Amino acid sequence: MPDRLLAPRGVLADIGEFSYAGATLVHEDFGIGARPIVLLHGIGMGRSVYLDLTEHLDGRIIGIDLPGFGEAPEPPRTLTMERHADLVAAFLHSRRIDDAVILGHSMGSQIAAEVAVRHPDVVSALVLAGPTVNSASRTVRAQAGYLLWDLVRERPTVIWRGAREYLRGGPHLLRKMRATIAHRPELVYPRVRVPTLVLRGQRDPLAPMTWCREIVDAIPDARFEEIPDHGHGTLISESGGAAATISTFIAGL
Repeated sequence: MPDRLLAPRGVLADIGEFSYAGATLVHEDFGIGARPIVLLHGIGMGRSVYLDLTEHLDGRIIGIDLPGFGEAPEPPRTLTMERHADLVAAFLHSRRIDDAVILGHSMGSQIAAEVAVRHPDVVSALVLAGPTVNSASRTVRAQAGYLLWDLVRERPTVIWRGAREYLRGGPHLLRKMRATIAHRPELVYPRVRVPTLVLRGQRDPLAPMTWCREIVDAIPDARFEEIPDHGHGTLISESGGAAATISTFIAGL
């Protein structure tokens, strides 16, 4: 069954597939305005995790299901963060977008940073929400443990939506997790040259304060915001507050 649309009822959305270099993403494009907000989800997720957030955001929104997640077909081989970035950039080029605000959550933050560095001509700003992977805990065991610990303390909505998406992630989920862990985002951040918002939930074990501060220090034009009393799923559990913070950031660009 297709996912529920991110677009509000009565708003026309352009939904389709885009393929590049042997991989396919699914896109949902709706709304109008400059600086479209491009939503990149985390590992095991899909664009549907942004249902609550998009209710509080204005302008043009583009939700993406990355290859092998959500409604997008499984690629022949697992994509690296760099290949994900090239696919997203090729899609934005196809839409003649050169001013995207790329909002990446968790794994999506790693891809967002790669897009900004590898394809700066499509990006005007970044939002890195719950950024991974903490350089001090770069193992599958550590990341899985943090994720389970976070879920134990999360709101039921986050647990239900996350469980649904992880089940749809398919048999290659562990391989995909290894691809995120093999990536070294700390080598990418110093080369980011666009305004960046680093956003975390106060109780997020996957994006600890020390790691977020390391990111802010590495990116020349970066700022930091924290949502009190929330974890890794802040964009779901506190969508209104997160959206307000993101909107304020974009308005100041």
